[in-house]
Amino acid sequence: MNRKSTDAIVLHCTATLAGQPYNANAIREMHKRRGFSDIGYGFLIGLEGEEWEGRRPLQAIGAHVRGFNDRTIGVAYVGGLRASDAMPMDTRTPRQIKTMIDLLKRLLKVYPNAVILGHRDLSPDLDGDGIIEPFEFIKICPCFDAGPWAKSVGLPGGRYRYGKFEKI
Repeated sequence: MNRKSTDAIVLHCTATLAGQPYNANAIREMHKRRGFSDIGYGFLIGLEGEEWEGRRPLQAIGAHVRGFNDRTIGVAYVGGLRASDAMPMDTRTPRQIKTMIDLLKRLLKVYPNAVILGHRDLSPDLDGDGIIEPFEFIKICPCFDAGPWAKSVGLPGGRYRYGKFEKI
């Protein structure tokens, strides 16, 4: 089944230890063991900046953020956990960051109205105030504040407030 719209590009980490060279096939197998039909992300970025296609075709509904898969596409980088103690940390390498920016620019040509935010930014609004605050995050993924980061590199950073995606 395909997405009818793409309102956001959601950034993820694979929640794997820094420096561990996972590739798309390894993540696909992890996801299949969890019961997914395929890799959940649309794209995966390796440690050296390799870019792998995930779920296909591009318009396919992914499995990367419950409740939002039908209107978002997921992009994940390998890593997200500090190697020494498995604590969440932005472990992106310079090559991963470059590839991420290049990929996001290309995706925005296909989805010009999409905003960029992180998986954690789509956590449930536990207190019902319309804003997802850090104490409501169900996970830390992608281990950096994706919307403001995107904005800092000239891309449309976003957030989810009052039931809508918006630019920041």
